[in-house]
Amino acid sequence: MIKFFAGRIGFAALVLLMLSGFVFTLFYVAPGDPARVVAGERATEAQVAMVRENLGLDRPIIEQYVSFLGRSLSGDLGFSFRNQQPVLDLIVNRMPATISLTVGAVILWMCLGVPIGIMSARHPGSLRDRLGQGFVLIGISFPSFVLGMAALYFLYFLPRQAGFTLMPPGGYKPFLPNPALWAWHMLLPWFTLALTSAAIYARLTRGQLLEVLGEDYIRTARAKGLSERKVIYKHGVRSIFTPLTTQLGTDIAALLGGALVTEQVFGLQGIGSLAVQSVQSQDRPVIIGVVLLAGFFIVIANLVVDFLYVLLDPRVRT
Repeated sequence: MIKFFAGRIGFAALVLLMLSGFVFTLFYVAPGDPARVVAGERATEAQVAMVRENLGLDRPIIEQYVSFLGRSLSGDLGFSFRNQQPVLDLIVNRMPATISLTVGAVILWMCLGVPIGIMSARHPGSLRDRLGQGFVLIGISFPSFVLGMAALYFLYFLPRQAGFTLMPPGGYKPFLPNPALWAWHMLLPWFTLALTSAAIYARLTRGQLLEVLGEDYIRTARAKGLSERKVIYKHGVRSIFTPLTTQLGTDIAALLGGALVTEQVFGLQGIGSLAVQSVQSQDRPVIIGVVLLAGFFIVIANLVVDFLYVLLDPRVRT
């Protein structure tokens, strides 16, 4: 077990090291001079040279990378070219909105998608199964920005034209001091993001459960006289936790790195909107910080999934 965990942690550290090298290289091969971006288009060559020296861009590449790696490990991601604020502070300030969006959406799509998938698998070919498949088809076919715009139109613009407010147009409100106001502002983003993912989880749950229900041990459980409900939930559903855990870990990590479309549609000042603004303004330190953060979340999520595998499937320990 110790060898298993040590190997996974070592591989995760190697991936993060490779990612840091990739984003650092991208910083230099991207078109444009970072010193010129900071100094401004009207700056003289002497001013650009001074900025380059202050940023350490005149040092050898290897020395700059070692310095960059050391600062990153200590949590120093540099300063934004756009507003001269620490990149880490910018990211931390945007995290509450992204975490709120992620947690609420995950709870909704798990509570919606998994039961629909189980219902479809329990009654294959029935009307329930067809309704479940229709939900999957609709959820996958509509992009999240289309669902978001439709939700805003029907639940905000039309009620406002009728003289009352049903839902807010967007924006993020802190959880404290008013959790109810926070939840009210997050409802539309949660459902917009959750519907598409719920369709994916419903399809995954149905496919995995149908495969499991055809196994010999399921037929044996039925032959012993166990009720169909106990066969489904005690033996069948427990066997699909592993693929669901894999998918869930990846999805949560991706969302924590920023839900670009949903945050933009609803005006949530999260990591995704920060990434979009940084790309538009060519704020490379912030772009690098967001990429490193997203990579960190994905690596950590895979580590957690590997550890959960050991708990869910004892065969992994061998």
